[in-house]
Amino acid sequence: MNKYLSMVSVFLLTTPLVTYGNSAFNMREGVTDISQNVYQLHMTIFLICCAIGVVVFAVMFWAMIHHRKSKGVKPAQFHESTKVEILWTAIPFLILVAMAVPATKTLIAMEDVSKADLTIKITGSQWKWHYEYMGHDVDFYSVLSTPKSQIDDLEEKSENYLLEVDKPLVIPTDRKVRFLMTSDDVIHSWWVPDFAVKKDANPGFINEAWTRVNEEGVYRGQCAELCGKDHGFMPVVVEARSPEAFEQWLSAAKQDKLDAAAASAALLDQTLSKDELMKTGEKVYMAYCAACHQPTGMGLPGVFPALKGSPIVLGDVKDHIDIILHGKPGTAMQAFAKQLSIKEIAGVVTFKRNSWGNDLDQIVQPSEVQARIDANKEAGK
Repeated sequence: MNKYLSMVSVFLLTTPLVTYGNSAFNMREGVTDISQNVYQLHMTIFLICCAIGVVVFAVMFWAMIHHRKSKGVKPAQFHESTKVEILWTAIPFLILVAMAVPATKTLIAMEDVSKADLTIKITGSQWKWHYEYMGHDVDFYSVLSTPKSQIDDLEEKSENYLLEVDKPLVIPTDRKVRFLMTSDDVIHSWWVPDFAVKKDANPGFINEAWTRVNEEGVYRGQCAELCGKDHGFMPVVVEARSPEAFEQWLSAAKQDKLDAAAASAALLDQTLSKDELMKTGEKVYMAYCAACHQPTGMGLPGVFPALKGSPIVLGDVKDHIDIILHGKPGTAMQAFAKQLSIKEIAGVVTFKRNSWGNDLDQIVQPSEVQARIDANKEAGK
């Protein structure tokens, strides 16, 4: 009888190892040495726990069957046994040491950010990520790109629903990449399971992490710290490229920044049509503003103000431009001076002043936005 019970116990306890070891229900093995070490550590400790379970239940069932009262067995008296006390203290201690040694080595390796080949500053803000390649003059915001029609169940959801961004973080393979984590507003957490990297981004502090990706590919994660109403709409997408392809991308990104600066300078002498500004403004509004102020411009009463009939939107255009450039301290209204181009700011101001019944029939040109930027600089803002 006890033979069959032991066999059943072993089968039930070890089945998850065989069946689910590489399934979606288990921890990912990942694509870095650290993530694979974490995975192996997880599986080793899980196996130890299973073995302990098998031994404990086997002994328990054996004792219940062979020492039951119906057989006339009298319970043994060993409450004061020194040997038993030593055994049940020493064995768990040795098991814990056996688990602690590899765990400590892995934790120490995870915290070693020295000798990095590339440093990237990651700043979380509600609800997007800002990436800055330190020493390379390249930076950009990464924003959710899942269409709102999918979020509203108006069309079929894509394979990577809520895990898509307009600009992924690009890093090289076979290089040690150091991450500096911080935040503009509340606590966020940058998490990519395939890298075994999950680090809080705290306002006013800088946390560090690192990775060294072994395989090219696209890896996805999320903000893992509840950070407000759109916490679930703050994905992380990382594209790992070969060192050669990364250098090409980095050169192209630097050139794109120069081209964008030249394009902005060229806009100062141009007069854009209302239709072009409205189209640009609507696109910017849906990507950056609609989460709080709603696509209808009605906001959320008591939380985010309505833009329909807003005294700022209907008031002096200079004040309207300034609040977009610099935000409003003490509120969720961010500063968008570094996030949007002068054309995008001109477009979104024009869109707001001519939508939802705000029929001012007023156009704001990029040159007006640049004039406000220059005026604020002179005033020390």
